[in-house]
Amino acid sequence: CVHTDNCFVPISEIIAVEETEFNKKQRNIGRWQKMAKLHAFTVYYVKKARNHRWRCSDVTFWCVEEHLCNQWIQALKELLEMQKSRPKQLLVYINPYGGKRQGKRIYEQKVAPLFSLASISTDVVITEHANHAKDNLFEVNIYKYDGVVCVGGDGMFSEVMHGLIGRIQKDSGIDQNNPKASLVQCNIRIGIIPAGSTDCICYSTVGISDPVTSALHIIVGDSQPLDVSSVHHNNTFLKYSVSLLGYGFYGDILKDSEKKRWMGPMRYDYSGVKTFLSHHYYEGTIAYQPAKRTHGSPRDKESCRTGCHICKKSEKQLAEQNKECGLKHEEGGEEWKVIKGKFLAINAVNMSCACPRSPKGLSPAAHLADGSADLILVRKCSRFDFLRYLVRHTNQDDQFDFPFVDVYRVKCFQFTSKLSEDNESNVMDIGKKRFGQFCRDHPACCCNIVNSTWNCDGETLDSSAIEVRVHCQLMKLFARGIEENCKDEAAHSQSSIEQLL
Repeated sequence: CVHTDNCFVPISEIIAVEETEFNKKQRNIGRWQKMAKLHAFTVYYVKKARNHRWRCSDVTFWCVEEHLCNQWIQALKELLEMQKSRPKQLLVYINPYGGKRQGKRIYEQKVAPLFSLASISTDVVITEHANHAKDNLFEVNIYKYDGVVCVGGDGMFSEVMHGLIGRIQKDSGIDQNNPKASLVQCNIRIGIIPAGSTDCICYSTVGISDPVTSALHIIVGDSQPLDVSSVHHNNTFLKYSVSLLGYGFYGDILKDSEKKRWMGPMRYDYSGVKTFLSHHYYEGTIAYQPAKRTHGSPRDKESCRTGCHICKKSEKQLAEQNKECGLKHEEGGEEWKVIKGKFLAINAVNMSCACPRSPKGLSPAAHLADGSADLILVRKCSRFDFLRYLVRHTNQDDQFDFPFVDVYRVKCFQFTSKLSEDNESNVMDIGKKRFGQFCRDHPACCCNIVNSTWNCDGETLDSSAIEVRVHCQLMKLFARGIEENCKDEAAHSQSSIEQLL
């Protein structure tokens, strides 16, 4: 058996094996020209390039004996059948309106052919209005699928996530309106094909926003657990969040940009500059519970990568806790810490929130599945100092190394404005909610009382009070996390085509 390339590929990263019709015109190799009949098969596999980019490549093997060729094809297909984590049937939702309205084209031209090659059957739904996918997930038989794929941006992912988690809780008899309810883990994985204005979640879990790379992660059956935060107001469920929950600066940017959707992605730049110049701050009180059982800290510079040992420890702790406590929370006696002040921004992130413009993200050491969120408080400061803080999101400097920036690793928190606090008797009354008073950093109008908006994964929350709780590894993605060095990992694999042949 002879092949053309000297490549090492793990069995887990083989996409498909197919018998190949040998064409002498295409492969005019001297020593094969004398043979009357050639038998060949092609192995399609994941080829890793720089910046976490994956591509589908192939290598063809030729045999003089048909029986030998068929044996190899059968042996490789049996090995692929043993990869039990691979999906065979997927439910796909495509947002044709998101981003540059390229979702349908991206799926049909770049993704569907790969799914077909990997023998994955799909049921495709083109969404026609907001919450179409979410509503549909409450109606279809989701349990016949190995996963749900969303083609679009972060908003499309959020819609599918809410539908899937909500359906699982409904089927399990869990009341989502209870902020202390132990939610049932969702084991049906979600795949993200990036095709939106913002693809932060895809970038933070794969390392690149690229449709082909994401499709290949889905095909090989990668699985990445993900923490999810629930957001409540007065015992009423509002939203789930997996990336950014931001009040103040990022909330104001979102609120202003929503009025300028006609500008496309450029609206974020415009609204960002406008919000920075306005320099609004918000006075209030934050109460939070530290994530004491979580390993690591927001400033330890230990980034979450494939096979993260911190997330693995949390997974083990979660399994032990579920076994011992039957999924019941043990938080009654834990200490709440309180911080009062005037804040330009209050951000809670479940992941780094990295993106091409900010490769490290809002919290570089945040972990995808450690059961905690990083709470970042940016106190009132000068415009110049705030600009210095924002600039550090784009370089390698420590963005928390400012006297006006505090960061805490928490498992839940609440925020209360000074206005609301005046009507509350006790900040430590967990059942009571708190929200923010708005002031302008300007002598002429420092008494205006206006609420900011919460930015919840790119969607606005206008509720005047929220309570946030992190649910450890509530859901799973078709993702691997961000690999340290893709090319080295492939080269050193012990299970490879080369070794088999």
